[in-house]
Order: sequence, then structure tokens, then C-alpha cells
Amino acid sequence: MAYLPIENYGVVGDLHTVALIGLNGSVDWLCFPVFDSPSVFGAILDSDKGGRFQIYPADDHVKVKQMYLPDTNVLITRFLSPNGLAELTDFMPVETETNETWNHRLVRRIKVVQGSYRFKMVCQPAFDYARAAHTVETYENGVVFHSRNLSLGLASEIPLNVVDGGAAVCEFTLERGQSACFMLHRVEDNGPCGQFFQEDEVEDILADTVKFWRKWISKCTYEGRWREMVHRSALVLKLLTFAPTGAIVAAPTTSLPENIGGERNWDYRYTWIRDASFTCYALLNLGFETEATRFMEWIEARCRELDPKVGGLQIMYGIDGRHNLTEISLDHLSGYMNSRPVRIGNGAYNQLQLDIYGELMDAVYLHSKYASPLSYDQWTYLRKLMDWLCQNWQTPDSGLWESRAGNQHYVYSRMMIWVALDRALRLARQRGLPADTSVWKKTRNAVYEEIIAKGWSDERKSFVQYYGSDVLDASNLLMPLVKFLGPTDPLMLSTLDRIQEELAFDALVYRYDVKKGAKDGLQGGEGTFCLCSFWLVECLTRAGRLDEARLKLEKMFSYANHLGLYAEEISTSGEMLGNYPQAFTHLSLITAAYNLNRALDKTTPGSNIF
Repeated sequence: MAYLPIENYGVVGDLHTVALIGLNGSVDWLCFPVFDSPSVFGAILDSDKGGRFQIYPADDHVKVKQMYLPDTNVLITRFLSPNGLAELTDFMPVETETNETWNHRLVRRIKVVQGSYRFKMVCQPAFDYARAAHTVETYENGVVFHSRNLSLGLASEIPLNVVDGGAAVCEFTLERGQSACFMLHRVEDNGPCGQFFQEDEVEDILADTVKFWRKWISKCTYEGRWREMVHRSALVLKLLTFAPTGAIVAAPTTSLPENIGGERNWDYRYTWIRDASFTCYALLNLGFETEATRFMEWIEARCRELDPKVGGLQIMYGIDGRHNLTEISLDHLSGYMNSRPVRIGNGAYNQLQLDIYGELMDAVYLHSKYASPLSYDQWTYLRKLMDWLCQNWQTPDSGLWESRAGNQHYVYSRMMIWVALDRALRLARQRGLPADTSVWKKTRNAVYEEIIAKGWSDERKSFVQYYGSDVLDASNLLMPLVKFLGPTDPLMLSTLDRIQEELAFDALVYRYDVKKGAKDGLQGGEGTFCLCSFWLVECLTRAGRLDEARLKLEKMFSYANHLGLYAEEISTSGEMLGNYPQAFTHLSLITAAYNLNRALDKTTPGSNIF
């Protein structure tokens, strides 16, 4: 196959970027040196032009398995054939105080465990999304690929040949117990290939990487059911954090389609206020306070940049905090399985989405309660945001799903405005912080009453997507999760039943149904949203329908790939769609499992920090 299924990839990373590595031993996606840098390997978006770095057996009759070293983000791809067993270990060393060798390295070690194997290696970068030409310079211990803005060294003890197209290739045979290592790393312009590390040194680097991940996950306080799935999701969320700033990306990829051949292809390599705030919820629930604190520092920096004439935050920023994320199409790339356009940047960055203040203030409230108290300086910025929100809450917006069909009075946006003011009032009351609480309280109450009056449809017996609409929206499942409504409120139970009847099948849930009148300004359909499926599990849990919730959660686990990873969506045939791996999916898995586990342990449903 020219393209692997999206679920056939594992991921490794160094808290700066992430590489996608297929079951065929091919690195088909890597932006270097950070998440939103231009791609170096992008075969997942164009099998012919995108570039890849592949190590694989020359024998065609090979079975392949993949696994992670337990409690790490070190990936092992295992090749099994009548010739024996070989293992390809992929990892990216993480910068630590004791790791002086770290320099944005991708380390690939192939080892024969049993028998004898002949391997092929091809490293064919395509710099700047396959827009930049490069030259190749050979050295005794490898090669250096030079492009206009980036030079990468590939070091190896195996002699490398340079072929037309600027690729480095080799073939080699290994016997039982033998191994070969390839290290890709950034080098200075016109610099040498760099040092090649011997087997014992590679083992030391691997040991340091394993130690880092196991030390991190050991801080997890969760010991309930489905522990392995929760731990894997936590490890994914950690991979999606950007160490220098504390930003959290929504996903490490761009333009993986929500519908094969369709136009719903977006760049998710940025930090959404919403997604990152939800990530903080999940990590705090597991005891990871440091990551939540770093994100709060990142948010404070964005608040300091606010233009008084504008008032509000953007919905997303670059991982370095930059504001301009202009969206362009890369027309020279064919897209995953010919799904065009391939986009970089995201035009939604300048949309108005008022729900982000609810997610943000909920994260701030929880962080202040369970990690570290809110500082006065932080409060002054947040207070200004709440004052601005009180003045602008009635403005139509683009909503949670970033509609490109025009602004509406979305019920979810209004609900999260209520959450923002409710959490701000709690902070002010509990901490005695100065604020114009009378205005906040009056606005909060007005928002609540308006949602009940205009967001509920007597005809549909459900809350709807926006005022005056008859379209259902799975985002309304969050009403009991954010304490807007009680989980057994008749209005909520009716909404829950309608959503299950119209938007759900098996454990899968659509966010809305374009076939029943939902308009988002785009052509074609999409898959079911994993996020909504886990919201459904949590909603059922809080309603006390534990058997139903548990079955749906277990079914959702069956849709994970062989490594426990999820994309954004799942098709009706069970294939993954959308960017991968998706933070939204993994954080909602954590919260659904956490709350259902507590309920099954006969604690009060909904009694956790959410």
C-alpha cells in the first residue's frame, strides 16, 4: 500500500516534536526541530514527494508487531519471519540536566534477536514540506543533508550510498545478537556529520530515555481499572507538550483527513486554549501538577500580550506564543490518500469562540485548588477578561466546532460563558479576591436563564446546537460534566436520550449530523468523534447508568490501535480519521475512565474535582 492506515503508526518524541513510525518501519512524518516546523519527512501526506526514513527487512514474508517498552514512549517494531526475529527500537532522547548528548536526535537501532536478516535502509528527506531542494555530503561515518534553512546529519557505522533524489541508502546483513544504529540529528551549517555512538553508548542513551519516561509516569496517582489505557493516554499527552514554553499541541500532524478524499483537513500543531485547558483537567486528575502549572504560565504570558482595544484572547496560538497562524494550502502535495487540500496554518485562529473562557477558567479554578494558589498578578489579567466577557457575551460566535458557515448563538458557547463566570465567582469568594462580583453574578444568571429559554427545544425534547435550531449537538453532553445541570435533571436525561438516538451507534458518536440540517460551511461528511464518545461515557456515569457506561467504554477501547493510540475520529468501518494522535481523545479517555472507576468503586458519581 502506498499509504498505511492512520492507525498503523506509533509515535516517539522529545517534548519538542513527534515522529510517526509505521508498521513498515518507516518514519512518514517528522517536523524538525519542533512541532510546527516544516516537515522533513512527510510521506503520510504524499507518498511520492513527502520523504521518508525507512528500515525494513529485505524479505517480503515478514509479520510485523509493534509495542512500547512498558511505561515509556520508546517504540519497538518487531519483524518475524522464517528467518528469525528482529527488533527495531525507535526513540528520541529527552533533554535533561544529565543528558549532554541531547541534540534533537532520532535514534533507530535494528537488532537481530534470532536467526539472520538482510535489511534495507533509505533516508530521503524532503525539507520544508517538500518545497526545498537539498544536497548530500558524505563522511566516513555517515552523511549530511543540507537544505536552505536546515542541515541534518545521519550517522551510522554502516556505509551509506547517495542516490539520485538526494537519498542515503544501504543494504546490510545482521546475524543473531548483532545490531546497527542510525542517528538523525541537527548539525550546524556546513558542519560534519557528527559523532557516531558505539553500542554501549547507544544503550546508555536509551537507558536515560527509558528512565525519564518511567520516572515521569511513576508520578501518576491513578491506580484504578484500565490503568494501562490511562497511563498510555497520559504518556501521549506528555508527548504533546512543548518543553520550552509549557504549550500543549492539539496533535502533532496536519491535514490527516476527517473524510478520505474530502476537504476537512486541518493543521492541529498549535495550542488551543480549549484543548490545552481540558488537558490540564486530565493531568491534574492524575496528579501531574507541573504540566498544569507550566501551561498556566504560558496562559499568563498570552494575557500580558492582550491589546486593550481587542480585549479577548485568541482561540489558539503558536507553541512559542505567536499570534499569526495564516492558513495556506500546499497544492504540490497530494494529501493522505489523495485528500486535498494539505493545509499549514489554521484560519480559525482569528475566529471568535467565547467558550474558551469557560474551559480556561475551569482549568484556573482547579489548578488554584489542587496545585498552587492563583497569584494576584494572574488574577488581575483574568479579572479583566471576565469584565470583557460580561460586555460581549451576547455576541454570536463560531462555536466549539469552529464552523465556517457564519456565527450563531451556540448553546455550548453560552454554557461555557456561564462556567467562566461561575468559576471566577468561586475564586473571588473563596480567596477574597477583588472583583465586580455583582456584575459577574448578574451576567452569569442571565446567561443561565437565556440558555434554558432559548437553547431548549420542546419539539425535539432536547437542547439544540444554537438558538432557533432543531439540530442536535453532542457538545451538550458536557452540561452535567461542568455542573451546569444535574446529571439526573429531566432536561439533561431527555437530551442524553435524544443524542443517543440520533447521533450515536454502538459506542460511537457524531458531533452533529450534516444530513439532518447541521451546517458548518464545508462539503462532505466526517467520522464519529472519539471525544464525544468518551463524553457520552462520562455523562452516563454521572446519570448512574454504570453498566451502560462501562460497556461503551470497553467498546471504545476496542477502537484503539495496537498501541492504545487514537486519532480524532473513527469511521463507520472502524478506521481512524483525522489528526493523530489527538490530545482531545486521550484526555477525554482519562476523565471518562477516572470517573467511571470512582463510580464503580461505589463512591458518589461526580464527586471528583470535575
